[in-house]
Amino acid sequence: MNCIPETQFPIRGFASASAQASCGFRRVPLLAAVGLIGIFPGYGVPVSASATQTPAERNQYRVEFVVTPDRNAAGAEVELKLSQARRELRKLTMRIDPERIRDVKGDGGLRVNDNIVTWIPPDRGGSLKWFVTLRHQRNGETYDAYLDADWAVFRAEDIIPRATTRTVKGASSETLLSFQLPDGWSSTTPYFGRNHRYRVKNPERRFDLPGGWIALGKIGVRNETIAGIRVKVAGPLGHDIRRMDMLAFLHWTLPEFQRVLPSFPKRLTVISAAEPMWRGGLSGPQSLYIHASRPLISENATSTLLHEVFHVGFRPLGAEHADWIVEGLAEYYSLQVLTRSGSISDKRNRQALASVADWGKSVDSICTKRSYGPGTARSVTVFAELDNEIRKATRTRHSLDDVIRELASSDEKVTLAALRDIAARVMDKTSVALSSKNLPGCDD
Repeated sequence: MNCIPETQFPIRGFASASAQASCGFRRVPLLAAVGLIGIFPGYGVPVSASATQTPAERNQYRVEFVVTPDRNAAGAEVELKLSQARRELRKLTMRIDPERIRDVKGDGGLRVNDNIVTWIPPDRGGSLKWFVTLRHQRNGETYDAYLDADWAVFRAEDIIPRATTRTVKGASSETLLSFQLPDGWSSTTPYFGRNHRYRVKNPERRFDLPGGWIALGKIGVRNETIAGIRVKVAGPLGHDIRRMDMLAFLHWTLPEFQRVLPSFPKRLTVISAAEPMWRGGLSGPQSLYIHASRPLISENATSTLLHEVFHVGFRPLGAEHADWIVEGLAEYYSLQVLTRSGSISDKRNRQALASVADWGKSVDSICTKRSYGPGTARSVTVFAELDNEIRKATRTRHSLDDVIRELASSDEKVTLAALRDIAARVMDKTSVALSSKNLPGCDD
C-alpha cells in the first residue's frame, strides 16, 4: 500500500502529519488523485470503484468527527457531522463520563440523561457536539491523556465515546476523522490520510468509530515499512524519544510477531512522550503508547515495547478472571521474540524465565480481575511449561504458536476453557500445564 505523506514538518529528517510498567513517500498518480478529490476533497488514498457511488446508492451514511483542540481549556471540541439521504441512521446512543464530557448539544432530537446521550438526527443529517477535557491522570502524578500549549497525546476513545446505533437494515457508515489545528501543529493517527483528515475503516463494524493513539502539536515523526507493515514512531519535539532506536528494534522483532500472528495489522503507530505522561506502555487498535524513558530491553530481558506490540497483534480480551492469559502471553512472547530474533541468547532467555518463575512462585491467585506483577510472572511460567509440553507431545511439529493463532482468530473473549480445548486438540491430549493444580486460584 502506498505511503501517503502527511503535512511536511519543517525539520530535516522528519516527515510529519501530523516504576514497573505493564510489562517514502510515493506520489499518487494524477488521474487517481483527480478522481478521488471528487469524493473526498483533500483526502489522498486510493479507493475502489464502488466508492464512486453516492452513500445513498451504497446504503451508507457519512460521518465526520471534527476535533478542535482548545489549549486554554486543556480540552477539545468534538463535532459529529452526519450526512445521509434516506434516514439510514435513525438513532445514536453514547455512554459518556460527565466528569470529562460536557456541553453536549445538537440538532434533531437530543436527550442527555446523566451519562447517557441519545440523539435522533434530522432526516438529512445534522450535527452533534460536545466538549471533552484532555487531561486524565492515571495515578496521582502522571497522565494517560494530556494536552498543553505545544502538544497532545491521547486515545481516540478518550474524546469519542463508544456508541451504539439504530439504522435501516444493511446500512453502514463511511467515517472520517479530522482535526482543526493551531498554526504549526501536525497530527499522527493510526489511520491513512493527509491534511489532518483520516479515513476510519473497521471491517468488523457497521458503524466505524475512531480508536487508538493520537499525537497532535509540534511533533517529530519517523516512518518505515517493515515486513509489509507501515510503522510510524511519533512524539512531541523536545522529548527524549528514541525514534530511530525503536524503528531499528522493530526491524528485527516485528517480522517474528508477524510469523506468530499472521493477521497482524498492516499499520503500527507508536506514540511516545516524556513527563508528565504515565511511565509505562498501553496498546490500542493499530497503535500503542510507550513512555520515552522506557528501555527497549530491561535488565531482566523483558520489553515493555514488545509486550504492547503483542497486544496490537492479539486483539481478543480476556474474559472475567482470564486477564492472566492475555497478559501472560504478551509477556511470554515479548521474551520469545527477543530470543527468536537473536536479540538475546538462549542462555539469557533461560535466565529470564528462571527469574520470572521465582518472582511468581508464591502468588495466591492468577485468576484475578486484573493481572500484573507476580500474577503475570506466574502466568509466563505456565505458558513456558505449556509450550514445552506441546512441543514434546507433538515431537516439535506444533507449539504454543498454534494455540495463540487460533485464539487470536476468534471474535470471543479468551477463556480458560477455550485455552484448554485448543491446547488439547493441538497435542491430542489434556494439558498438564493447564490443570487446576498448576493454576493457583483458578478453580474449575
